[in-house]
Amino acid sequence: MRVLSIISLFSLFSVFAWAQETDQSQNLYRSSIPEELLRPKRGEAPTYPIDTVIGELGQGYASDAAYSYARYIASGLLSGQASSARLEEFLPVLESIAPNTYRIGGGREEPDGAISFLVRYIGRERSITGELFVRFVSRQIVEEDGTTTRTTGSWTFDDLILEDAKSREEEQKETIQRFDFSPYERFY
Repeated sequence: MRVLSIISLFSLFSVFAWAQETDQSQNLYRSSIPEELLRPKRGEAPTYPIDTVIGELGQGYASDAAYSYARYIASGLLSGQASSARLEEFLPVLESIAPNTYRIGGGREEPDGAISFLVRYIGRERSITGELFVRFVSRQIVEEDGTTTRTTGSWTFDDLILEDAKSREEEQKETIQRFDFSPYERFY
């Protein structure tokens, strides 16, 4: 009896394994996915999804610290908890669309030293796109003995430029005409 159950178990396993190998729909599905996405290479940078309005999401060419601080500012504005009086002026604009989420991407260094990120706040029916600027400010502190100086720094909010709110239909009409676009072109 044991021998018969072991043989039947082995035959079920081999039939299941054979069925997986000959499933053509699975092979067709896998063949449409680029090999780079199926098997990432060692040391490969993460690939981020692309937003149809602001372009590639993620930190772009910005440092990890700048990206983390920009996300902190963007999420603070989303939740309505502005950490400074300069940020509070943007809350009424964002409340008009009642954002559910935000997307941030395209980090790059500006000529004046600030780091800019494209940001998009998405509500149920409308969204607002803008550019968020953060800056690293360093300070030199002279120690009590007067001979040694210590340099410290922190990230600060620099500016936020917001476009007018648009409905989803308006955004889709604008992006249909664009194929290979630079997400920063609208701010120049």
